[in-house]
Amino acid sequence: SGPVGRLTGAAQQVGAGDLNVQVREEDGDDEIAMLGRYFNQMTRQLKGQRETLLENTDQIERRRRLFDSVLSSVTSGVVGLDPEGRVTFVNRSAMRLLDWSEDQQSLPLTLAVPEFGPLFETVKTATDEVAQAEVKVSRQGALENLLVRMATRRAKDGDLEGYVVAFDDVTDLVSAQRMAAWGDVARRIAHEIKNPLTPIQLSAERIRRKFGPKMAEGDDDALEQMTGVIIRQTGDLRRIVDEFSKFARMPEPETSRQDIRQLLRDAVLLQQSRQEDVTINLDLPTQPVMANIDGTMISQALTNLIKNAGEAIETLKKEGSPEGHVPQIRVVLAPDTRHLRLTIADNGIGLPEDRARLFEPYVTTRSEGTGLGLPIVKKIIEEHGGSLTLETAPAFDGQDHHGAMAVIALPLAIDTMTDQGDKADE
Repeated sequence: SGPVGRLTGAAQQVGAGDLNVQVREEDGDDEIAMLGRYFNQMTRQLKGQRETLLENTDQIERRRRLFDSVLSSVTSGVVGLDPEGRVTFVNRSAMRLLDWSEDQQSLPLTLAVPEFGPLFETVKTATDEVAQAEVKVSRQGALENLLVRMATRRAKDGDLEGYVVAFDDVTDLVSAQRMAAWGDVARRIAHEIKNPLTPIQLSAERIRRKFGPKMAEGDDDALEQMTGVIIRQTGDLRRIVDEFSKFARMPEPETSRQDIRQLLRDAVLLQQSRQEDVTINLDLPTQPVMANIDGTMISQALTNLIKNAGEAIETLKKEGSPEGHVPQIRVVLAPDTRHLRLTIADNGIGLPEDRARLFEPYVTTRSEGTGLGLPIVKKIIEEHGGSLTLETAPAFDGQDHHGAMAVIALPLAIDTMTDQGDKADE
């Protein structure tokens, strides 16, 4: 074919995406020869531009994957918004912290997380286009403290492109700060209040002994009652101060190798004698579960937790149990290769929304409680290198009601871990 035919065929190949095609350049300076040279020059330029474009696209894709990888691995929640405040991006931590489902990822932020709404309105009008606040968010029946930071995102020309929301769960940090503050308060209370209690009690007893026989008939009964009130109230104060002293100055555990199953049996037996109408199911392994513990302290912790479970059931009874409710406490001990996991579940009143605060002094769900039991139990478990958490208990058989569940994790004794590993190998 002639030069025009060759150019036509080459143009069709270029149109099909083949930029490697070149036509034979004709000699001379006529229009056909120049057209062939320009055509080859054009295809070379197009090929170079395409290679540059592909390289840039690949670089952008690598950066995007790196960006996604970084955002997926950070513990902070990150949410991207468009200029109207609609969610465009959510990383894994944000999905977990906010308990989001897939269909919430395209909603306006104020609908997806209403608690973020006031701060979002603030950042839209802030002069520095940045806002930060601690926000309480209720998720899965628990109240979490999130430290939220919001900032605007602008293009090079200053046009608004959207917003970035970053947040961290500071619930444990806030709780630790409160516990530290309470520890200081407890030390002061134990020191300032405990000292005068003994002379007050002794003085009241002395007044009763010395002046009681000298009082006129009728007045002696009044004196007896009044001094009795002083002595009883002093005793109550001493009990509270002693609990504060335990919270402020937890003694060092005197550990020894013990089978925790026996401590559980004793704690369950004690609670069963108090509440005969409550069924307590105790699920223990057949083999010993050995741990290096202070038996007295751990026994105190277990007794307190099982007692709390029984009191939660009593509270539910007072407020009105659901139809068909059968009061139960379930205690399950399950060791693995390194730790034991102990759960104490009940079908009582359940946990409040702000459950994290139950580990703070004077926070209690019972009107007659001091609120010092759980903080002391938590300190005992932590002194043994373990952890204590509170969760919503699963519904018991045939019941819809959910109570509370305490979950304890404690390290096993080293030889127990070896025995467990050997059994696993078998």
